[in-house]
Amino acid sequence: MPIPVAVGIELSDDERARLESWARRRTSAQALALRSRIVLLAAEGLKNTEIAERLGVDHATARKWRSRFAQRRLEGVLDEPRPGRPRTISDEKVEEVIVRTLETSPKDATHWSTRSMAREVGLTQSAVLRIWRAFGLQPHRVESWKLSRDPQFIEKVRDVVGLYLDPPERAVVLCVDEKSQIQALDRTAPILPMLPGVPERATHDYKRSGTSSLYAALDITSGKVIGSLHARHRAIEFKKFLQTIDREVPDHLDVHLVLDNSSTHKTPAIQKWLAAHPRFVVHFTPTSSSWLNLVERWFSELTTKKLRRGAHRSVRALNADIRAWIENWNDDPKPFVWTKTADQILDAIARYCGRINESRH
Repeated sequence: MPIPVAVGIELSDDERARLESWARRRTSAQALALRSRIVLLAAEGLKNTEIAERLGVDHATARKWRSRFAQRRLEGVLDEPRPGRPRTISDEKVEEVIVRTLETSPKDATHWSTRSMAREVGLTQSAVLRIWRAFGLQPHRVESWKLSRDPQFIEKVRDVVGLYLDPPERAVVLCVDEKSQIQALDRTAPILPMLPGVPERATHDYKRSGTSSLYAALDITSGKVIGSLHARHRAIEFKKFLQTIDREVPDHLDVHLVLDNSSTHKTPAIQKWLAAHPRFVVHFTPTSSSWLNLVERWFSELTTKKLRRGAHRSVRALNADIRAWIENWNDDPKPFVWTKTADQILDAIARYCGRINESRH
């Protein structure tokens, strides 16, 4: 019986690019990547036997995919549709679930659950869940939002973001705020350590031993933090913290402070002190816009890694723990990098306001 002659393969530029992409990509199915390599080697003029030896496949496999490509081109190397169970939920039923989820609510609740929606439309709970997942619907979740009403919102956003993206020369930019009323809490029972398959466990009950307030100034360039702990958080304590910053920052550098609109930052005593120290330049964030102050991100690190799961029997122990954490942070500081421009932030807010107005109508 005569041996069939291998079909010659010639590729266009688009076909070669597509096959090389399938053969290289790690996310491609391995079967598709192998077929692509077979066709690429065939296009180089290799025989089926040589392709099989190089790729470690059977001779019949190399012949099959060479012939399939010659007959059907790129579609020939893709998986063909396979028979399976026919759909039992029509497109109209899927649309009904989506419309009811988005535009209605049940009589006895504020939002739908999989069980209540299943009863309403006559489907199983799992079917409703699959539809919600496919379209990204999560009726059980709700997120809160707050828009600033500051009449100078745009100007302040551009001012603060401009500092982050293009800091002035011969100056240091410090994001300043206070974390007030940090509680010294001690659990009423010992914390049980983590075990294989069991998380660390702590009793819900605790004893309060007082509070402390932390003033912090984050250097946006180096990531280092100047911190000061006080029993209270008044303008007097804030003035003391400004004096601490004045001592810590070299005299030849200007100091740009990013502050929120707390009343303690605007008292006559603070304004008088700032006027007497002209190298200090204040940049206020808009009202209700603490997200614009990078030191809040650092406070989140402190809370997550030290305070939330800590136990302190006294304010003194709490303060010592915070000071030690700040010293450890400053040994290897990690600055937070601001990436969004003012235009991108304002455009996003404008789109969000547009969605709110549309929902009202």
